[in-house]
Amino acid sequence: MKVHVMLILVSALLALGNLSCGKKEEAPTTQETPAAGKTVDPATAGTISGIVKFTGTPPPPVRLRMDADAACARMHAGAVQVREVETDASGGLARVVVYVKEGLEGYTFPPATEAIELDQEGCMYKPRVLAVRTGQPIEILNSDDTTHNIHPIPKVNREWNRSQPPKGEKIVDSFARQEVAIPVKCNIHPWMQAYIAVIAHPYFQVTGESGTFELKNLPPGTYTLEAWHEKLGTTTQQVTLGPNEAKTVEFVFQGS
Repeated sequence: MKVHVMLILVSALLALGNLSCGKKEEAPTTQETPAAGKTVDPATAGTISGIVKFTGTPPPPVRLRMDADAACARMHAGAVQVREVETDASGGLARVVVYVKEGLEGYTFPPATEAIELDQEGCMYKPRVLAVRTGQPIEILNSDDTTHNIHPIPKVNREWNRSQPPKGEKIVDSFARQEVAIPVKCNIHPWMQAYIAVIAHPYFQVTGESGTFELKNLPPGTYTLEAWHEKLGTTTQQVTLGPNEAKTVEFVFQGS
């Protein structure tokens, strides 16, 4: 009888010990929220505008030989040429991506949700140079009566390669990381070339025929601006912008 009682007591003590050791600590009821980045105060924001110019003799236009695809050749009455360095009468340089490269660290911006369009028309990419935000949707169209193959070749973003049938459904994709600029080719038509500049903030613009640009609603600060061109490379300038200030700058690319 005594042995039986002792066994019962030992069993009870072991059970209490197991309950005590098996008890888990409760998880915290609240988690620390990371601090949000700075936002732009429109009351103190300014503008940087200017022009990108080319001096010297531009290289001659490049002839695009489309004979390999009869469907592409039929879309054009004669020889097709593209000017990799395109200027107006005063030297304004087109298709230059001008953007803030440094100086916006610590700021956060709402995501860009409006889709930007890249078309394939006449067996050419239109526009040839495109600039988008990180994560911004890119809608790729095929307006031609022939199959195309869209193949971006990034260095820091995800590479992909997709076929698109004649006048097929649009392809929608995006790039997660800043990269200026991503070459885009068509594996079927080797003459097709485009560039997509991916930028993490809204302060950028691709110059038009006159070579001008305007970056609005910039907070006061000191910035490094970069101008990127597919053929001529890059050039930078540092600009300090005060509250409500408007600054003008000029970028110059030199040819032979």
